[in-house]
Amino acid sequence: MLQRCLLTILSLFIALSFLAPAVSAQTVLTYSNFFPPTHAQSQLAQAWCDEVKKRTGGKVNVQYFPGQTLTPARQAYDGVVNGLSDLAMGCFAYTRGRFPAMEALDLPLGYESGTKATKAANLFVDKIKPKELDQVVVMYVHAHGPGLLFTRDKAVKSLEDIKGLKIRSHGTSAKLVKALGGVPVTLPMPDSYQALARGIVDGSFYPVESNLGWKLAETVKFGTWSLPVAYTTTFFVVMNKARWKALPEEVKTTIRQINQEWAAKTGATWDQADQKGLEFFLAQSGRKIIKLSPAEGERWRQAAQPVITEYELSSTKRGLDGKAVVKAAQEALAQASEK
Repeated sequence: MLQRCLLTILSLFIALSFLAPAVSAQTVLTYSNFFPPTHAQSQLAQAWCDEVKKRTGGKVNVQYFPGQTLTPARQAYDGVVNGLSDLAMGCFAYTRGRFPAMEALDLPLGYESGTKATKAANLFVDKIKPKELDQVVVMYVHAHGPGLLFTRDKAVKSLEDIKGLKIRSHGTSAKLVKALGGVPVTLPMPDSYQALARGIVDGSFYPVESNLGWKLAETVKFGTWSLPVAYTTTFFVVMNKARWKALPEEVKTTIRQINQEWAAKTGATWDQADQKGLEFFLAQSGRKIIKLSPAEGERWRQAAQPVITEYELSSTKRGLDGKAVVKAAQEALAQASEK
């Protein structure tokens, strides 16, 4: 009798020893983001982490590191490739030349909203599947609303007004500044406030939301609604390939669904942030919005055209079909703009 009891207890112990890891096992992932904790996109990224934990029933816990606390803005992508973080949100344009196909999305194509820009960016990636992203697993991409010109002390109403001004920019927007007659000064967004406040630069191209998200409205007085040449900046949310491969299929399916939802949420969040950024800008003393006349807007569009042509030529030299890539970006934007 005693022997039977001992055998039963031993059997239960062995069974529980196999069950215990399955019950308690949890995958912990790290997520690096350069946006500060207070930024709308940072808060949405944190919500993504929370949603993954919730919908996977706690099987996946994502530790979130905003404000460059894990990897700097320029190293976010390589940080994922090399395993410094499992996931990261970053900006393609911060590593100029590294993502030739993705640069097409940042051309001054006349973007109207973050929702349309984000939808266009995901359509573009799905269609052409850029080889430059093969080192990672793309969760989703997103893009801010129209990138417009803001200046410290001088109102810019025409192309003549921008000539010689030092304008903070990056990636393709730096080429746009040069095409319009300004002097591009390449700086990442985290360095923009001090550069504007100290007069190191005379202005900056950025989405309207940055007036509040990065408090840039405190440093500039004028906003030029340069919509005919409005560009966007495309951001990535990517994951380490080995870490993704190790996830159970049901978890991957759950995360894919969340990614689709968050891409849409992210575009809408950019637009909401733009509205708040405009309100914050106008709430500062002496701020003014300048709208280009149709004729002046067309002058800006014509002046910016060489930026698109130059991209087509340079990307072709890098092994892409430049015209085809630009056409794909334009078609994606047109599709995203359909009602």
